[in-house]
Amino acid sequence: MNDEADPNTDEAPAEQRRPVILQVVPELAIGGAERATIDMARAVIEIGGRAIVASAGGELAPNLLRTKAELVTLPVASKNPLVIRRNARKLAQLIRTEGVDLVHARSRAPAWSAYHATQRVGCPFVTTFHAPYNYSNALKKRYNAVMAKGDRVIAISEFIGQHVRDNYGIGDDRLRVVPRGIDIVDFDPAAVSPDRVANLATRWNLPDGQPVVMLPGRLARWKGQMVMVDAMAQLAERDVICLMVGVGSGREGLYRELEKKIQELGLAAKVVLIDVCTDMAAAYRLADVVVSASIEPEGFGRVAVEGQAMGVPVVATGHGGAIETVDPGVTGWLVPPDDATALADGIKHALELGADARARLSALARARVAEHFTKPRMCADTLAVYRELIDWP
Repeated sequence: MNDEADPNTDEAPAEQRRPVILQVVPELAIGGAERATIDMARAVIEIGGRAIVASAGGELAPNLLRTKAELVTLPVASKNPLVIRRNARKLAQLIRTEGVDLVHARSRAPAWSAYHATQRVGCPFVTTFHAPYNYSNALKKRYNAVMAKGDRVIAISEFIGQHVRDNYGIGDDRLRVVPRGIDIVDFDPAAVSPDRVANLATRWNLPDGQPVVMLPGRLARWKGQMVMVDAMAQLAERDVICLMVGVGSGREGLYRELEKKIQELGLAAKVVLIDVCTDMAAAYRLADVVVSASIEPEGFGRVAVEGQAMGVPVVATGHGGAIETVDPGVTGWLVPPDDATALADGIKHALELGADARARLSALARARVAEHFTKPRMCADTLAVYRELIDWP
């Protein structure tokens, strides 16, 4: 009897095993690492893989589950050494029972658990530096150094990549720069209806025809909201309003300090604090200028990229990721950090653009984002990193 398969039979070949990718992130809160986790889970599933995320959960958990990814709830946000060890044992068991092919860690505490788990079972390990992770002593550097232990180490910008090279000695054999990406389908001015913009303007009680300068971002001293208030004081004679969007983050002491400063400078009618916004694309359409005023360098700087994708002139502080995402004088302006006068001057230049110049800037800014900073490109480049370590058709 001939044991060779008959090429004329209708029997289908055995189904190829689906690669299994486990991502580990502290919580599924609103943030860049968390959005990237969800984007990559969707990308893995779309090309036939299986996506698992280990996390403490959070408000973005429903978004993850809608991608058909699986959520394993573990206290991986904890820095407690005993909890990290327990998490490592549980992750190792998860890797074995679910046949995980690769583990991708996106933050330091969960990376320690993931690193020990992968060492125990011999599974490829990838890390992503989402921030510089600065340190003031050797102990903190050692804690941060887990992010340099990946078989591949991803940096979200050239700025972060250079930081990793300089501080952790990672060479180009393991380091990969994969810029963050945004959804240019959602962040497309043509996709935002006038009704969405009008609804926001009504909700925020904005006067008709008054130019709007917008500073989106969670409330944090390093995000530059205080500098923005000082810049608005220098623009007080102009008919312009500043919206600080997304500052309702629970930082009550800093929030009260910000409110007090606005009142003391007589800017109550000029600077409006917006706690939360669920339609940022429409918010950007309201803006005449978008500002990123971070005092400390951003690892990537999502605000500047989203503003450019929406065709809005951007003024950003000239350090960190913004140097890579904003083309000065072409798609926006870069100003020195923590310099209210320079920030005010940049905003003036943006507000004084004529219609033709604004249209040219808008087209160039959106084209730049479409070429370099899209979610599909980020996902494809990250999948290419995975393929360096595991077999994947």
